[in-house]
Amino acid sequence: MAAPLGKRKSLCARWGGGAAYGGAGSAMQARDLRWETLEALRASSKGRLKYFRHSDGDEDILEGCISPLVLSSYAGWVLDRMAGSSAQAAARSGCAPGGAASHAAPPAESSAPACEEPSSPSRSETKGSSDPGVLEVNQEVLPIPPVSKMAKVEGCIQMYEEIYRMKGRERLRQRQEQQEQMVRAAYDMAREQLKRFDEMKELKRRQEIQELREVMEKSLKETQGQQEKLKEEHRHRAKILNLKLREAEQQRQRQEEQERLRREEGQERLRRLYSIQEELLQLNQQIDPNYKHKDLPKIDLSAYSNRGNQICGLVSGLIRTSSERGFPSQMDVANTEQALKEMRGLISSMQQEIAAAVEEKKRKDEQEKKQKQEELLKKQQAEAQTPAPAQPSGGKQQKKALSVKAGEGTMKWYQQLQDAAAQCAAAFSAMSHSKDSEVKKIRMELQKAVTIPVSQISTIAGSQLRQIFDKLNNLLSGKPVQSVGETVLVTQHPQGLDFVHYKLAEKFVKQGEEEVASHRESAFPIALVISGIWEVHPRVGELFLAHLHKKCPYSVPFYPAYKEGASMEEYQRMLGYLVQDSKMEEEDHFLKRMSGLIRLYAALIQLRWPYGNKQGAHPHGLSYGWCWLAQMLNMEPLVVVTATLLYDFLEVCGHALMKQYHCQFWKLLLLMQENYIPRIEAITNVGQKASLTRFKQFVEESLQKKDIPLPKGYLQPSFWRS
Repeated sequence: MAAPLGKRKSLCARWGGGAAYGGAGSAMQARDLRWETLEALRASSKGRLKYFRHSDGDEDILEGCISPLVLSSYAGWVLDRMAGSSAQAAARSGCAPGGAASHAAPPAESSAPACEEPSSPSRSETKGSSDPGVLEVNQEVLPIPPVSKMAKVEGCIQMYEEIYRMKGRERLRQRQEQQEQMVRAAYDMAREQLKRFDEMKELKRRQEIQELREVMEKSLKETQGQQEKLKEEHRHRAKILNLKLREAEQQRQRQEEQERLRREEGQERLRRLYSIQEELLQLNQQIDPNYKHKDLPKIDLSAYSNRGNQICGLVSGLIRTSSERGFPSQMDVANTEQALKEMRGLISSMQQEIAAAVEEKKRKDEQEKKQKQEELLKKQQAEAQTPAPAQPSGGKQQKKALSVKAGEGTMKWYQQLQDAAAQCAAAFSAMSHSKDSEVKKIRMELQKAVTIPVSQISTIAGSQLRQIFDKLNNLLSGKPVQSVGETVLVTQHPQGLDFVHYKLAEKFVKQGEEEVASHRESAFPIALVISGIWEVHPRVGELFLAHLHKKCPYSVPFYPAYKEGASMEEYQRMLGYLVQDSKMEEEDHFLKRMSGLIRLYAALIQLRWPYGNKQGAHPHGLSYGWCWLAQMLNMEPLVVVTATLLYDFLEVCGHALMKQYHCQFWKLLLLMQENYIPRIEAITNVGQKASLTRFKQFVEESLQKKDIPLPKGYLQPSFWRS
């Protein structure tokens, strides 16, 4: 019962929907034709369907029409298709009964379902079976109940609601389109306004840029104007400065010219002083204090000699003082010329005295000759038969004067050492004068490997001294050593060993000049290293002596003689003075250097390297010191120099000589006190007695105490444990 009822409701809804759609324009006419439509439906095949009769007795058959109308899902499909099938419904209205069609021609669509359903039931079934809504009902075809009035009303209401809904949708669509048009118009307007705004903004930006450009151009013009003004001022100032610079340059040139003239005049005066000093020395050599004429035994020229020495000393001091000031003045030249004049007068007086004595001697000799002739005649007359025996003539031999030159053997030894040093220097001359960067680098590294360890010699610790010796010994032995972060080998260059030998000996002597002269105690550690190197590498010792003799000729001992034709600067260098730019070093500095060298030599001859071969003899021991001391006492003393060097030598080496030679040493010291010190006193002026007094006091105290203490700074055995 429920299935047919649902089928009926669906059909009724379909009809109601179709009638509503078809009679949208003529509702009143459709209302007249409803009964006719119902009759047509009742007469149709669907109207003749049998219904299920088994139901409750009190059940109302039209309960479905009385109850609230419920539309099936098929009604929605019908409503969706109504608007699209309005034209087809109008065409099909022609197959309806003639009375209905002619009576209600306009609303033809309202009768379309009625005409279609009875005429072709099979097609409706096929359509219903193909529709999704129809597939939900049973396959059994039931008769459609008659449509009630309320169903019609409900269908009309739903139709009108759908119509108004469609109108609402249309109006809503139109409203939406209008709103979209308004929005599009507003969007276009906003876009145009935005474009205008951007254009206005771009215009303002361009205007600002133009204004800024104009301001910058104006500022640039002002700046250029200021720059032009500054350039003009700069040109004006440059002109003024150029004028001032030109004037300053001219003034400087004038000053340089004046300085050059002053220097030339000073050099000329200095050369004049040197020539005067040279002439004075030559004239002084003509004065022999020990001059003894064979016919004039009583003549004494010591006064002339003393005065000549004084004049030479005064001139030497005057030249030294003027050199310290820069250049001698005209007054200095006048004083030296006056001294030369006095020396010439002294020589003239001496020659006149000698000539007068010779004349007097000749006169006496003539008288004696006459007397002898007379006596001879008398003797011949008074001779007896046997002549008297001749008496041998005798007399005391006068003491010989001391020598001013070194012995022949000493000078030969000195020359051999100098030749050996010259040969060694020539052996590495190619290396020393090479322009090759690699050779220069090797030469620099080797020199650093030599000079740095020698400069580090001190009395700090014995272990440090041994490390320095090992480093130098390894270098000389051809082993690699580290120097300033580099590995150095003498075999890096064929002439490397000669170079190291020469530079090491030279550095040792330089340490005596500088380090020992300033710190006397340093002579002992330096001498120890020299002694150790000398034992292992004898060539270094020979080169050391050659450099020492060249720097200090008194260590030979040797007093260089003035050679005729030599300049005064060369002669001063031969004496050991340092001369730079025609300026001789001060006397105190000269004596200090000589003292340092003699002290180093005195320490060397008494010390031996404690870790060397003690079986052999010392390479240059105390015997050389004894010979040096004896030769010094056999030579005429020099003012200040002799006393200074003897004192330094004995203070350092006196204790060792005393232990070695005992009585002979004390005899030598006594000879100094009695004979040699008076000789030094005879040639020493009042202002030069400081060194003589110190030396004299040292000798007197030593003879009085019969002992000479160890020198200050002597290295004790405990030093090697440090």
